[in-house]
Formats: sequence, structure tokens, C-alpha cells
Amino acid sequence: MKNSLKMLKQLQQPSGLLSAAPANSTGYHRAWIRDNIYQALGFEAAKKYADVRKIYRALLDILLKHEWKIDFAVVEKPQHKFQYIHPRYDPVTGSELHEEWGNKQNDAIGALLFKIGDLEEKGIKIIRNEDDIRILQKLVWYLRSVEYWHDMDNGVWEENEEVHASSVGACVAGLKKISKIVDVPPHLITKGEETLNLLLPRESETKETDLALLSLIYPYNIVTREQAEAIISNIEAQLVRERGVIRYAGDAYYNKNGEAEWTFGFPWLAIIFKQMNNPEKYAEYMRKTIDALNEKGELPELYFAGSSEYNENTPLGWSQALLVVMMQG
Repeated sequence: MKNSLKMLKQLQQPSGLLSAAPANSTGYHRAWIRDNIYQALGFEAAKKYADVRKIYRALLDILLKHEWKIDFAVVEKPQHKFQYIHPRYDPVTGSELHEEWGNKQNDAIGALLFKIGDLEEKGIKIIRNEDDIRILQKLVWYLRSVEYWHDMDNGVWEENEEVHASSVGACVAGLKKISKIVDVPPHLITKGEETLNLLLPRESETKETDLALLSLIYPYNIVTREQAEAIISNIEAQLVRERGVIRYAGDAYYNKNGEAEWTFGFPWLAIIFKQMNNPEKYAEYMRKTIDALNEKGELPELYFAGSSEYNENTPLGWSQALLVVMMQG
């Protein structure tokens, strides 16, 4: 666990933001809103609250820096991808990266609202002043403007535009949590819940199941026990592989004779089984996680299908963070 925390610290820039993985040709030295939130879970589990505050305050600073853009989106529903809040930034300067990157990622905004609300509830103070309160309120209005409950976004994997259960659920969870801090009209939550109940246990119209659905169980805890069991059953039956969990059937990303096996699927499932009071399955996925470590004790982003060959995004901060959460139990 200490090794994983060290790897996470090595990804953190002076700004507080974390790169997704060490610098290489893939662009993963950039900072994603979503990845920073998941990476912060590792610091939180290890009770490194100063690091947690630094990450979230850096994310708030990014949004304050681009507040003008959020203002435009609040006034008028975005019609083009570039008008959405960008998912990716330079971790040193906090500047938006202008290249197209599946920019419509409503789940990232929901995740941010959820965790800030959650941390404040736990007494881990993130909010510094009225500027932070103002931008959080504007994020609520932003989700209202994009009509997140039926907005076809690029989802967690930044791919095809559909209504994704994992995105809608993130927004529902975020709006519920942040409603104790800023104004959230109740109908904004109920509209999302209605969509979620229609979609689940599917991820979207084209995907029966998807690794991203695990987020609705952990960290969001936004589904019923019955829905959670259906999601897990589908993922175990269809997506679990030897060295990781494929994201969804037919995934083309790093597809080499089959879908790539993502390592963070194992600790994610371990965390969830622990949460659901299933020690046998928790232990099983804990072992699978340890077996997925490479020769340096790192969790790569993924292994190529059915092989011990992994890609260059190693170690992946998101994976190492979930390993820390898993080990903290």
C-alpha cells in the first residue's frame, strides 16, 4: 500500500493536480477531472487529508479559471462539444486542452459534486470561501442546462454519445450530496432517478453491461441492493478476465486479439464485495488484484487480451488508488 501511495505522490504536480499516469506519448501526463477524483480516493483511504484538500481545491481553481465558459453554458444549453466543461487540463497551469477528447463528460461533474459534498459531510473541509460556493452552485445550474438526465454524453470511457446510466447516476449522486450546501431543485434529482430506473441494469442502449456501472455502487452508493446485485452478476459473467475486467463487450481500445483487460476492475470489485459484506468474494478479488501487479509491483492501465503484456500507461493512478482503498478495507 505504501508503494501505491508513493506512486500516486509521484503523479502529483505542484498545483495539486495529478497526472493520470507518468509522462509518455499517450498524453496521460495530463490531468482529468474524473481521474483526479478517483485518485484522491486513495489519499482519503490512507487518511492523507492534506493531499485530498489540495486535489479538490486545485479542481475548484480550474473551474473558477474557466467560470466564463460555465456561465455561457448555464445561460444557453451547449450545442457543440467545445461548449461543455472540458474533461482534461494541463496539470501544471490548469489550462484547458483544446483538442477534442470526447468532451461531453457529465459524470465528471457529478463525481466532483458528490465527493465535495461527501468530504464536507465527513468534516474534511474542502470549501474555502464564497467563490467555491458560487462555482458549485453554477455546476448545479450547468447540469440543469445540459439536461443531464437525457443528455447523450461521451461517458466515463469518452467514446460514443449515448445516455449512459453511469453518467446519469453520477449526476444524481452529486446533486443529492451537494444539496446540503447549495440550492438543488428536487426535480433535478427525480428526473435523473427516473432515467436510471429505466436504464438499469443496462449501461446504455448499445451496452448491456459495462465496467463503469460499478461506480453506481462505489463510490456513489446510488442503486438498490437488487440493482447492485444485477450489475455485479452481469459484470462477473460477461466482463471478468484473467488479469483484469474488460470495459464492455467489443471494446476496441488497445484491442489486440480481444478486449483489453483493465486492472482496476479487480480492486473495484473487491471494495464493493467488502461493502456488501461478502468476505469470500472480497478476498478473491484481492488476490486477483495482487496477481495483476507487474514485475515492478505496479498496476498497469490494462493487459492485452489473454496475455501478460501491458500497455505504457503504467502505473495508472486510478488503479493504484483503488488498490489503496481495497487494502484499507
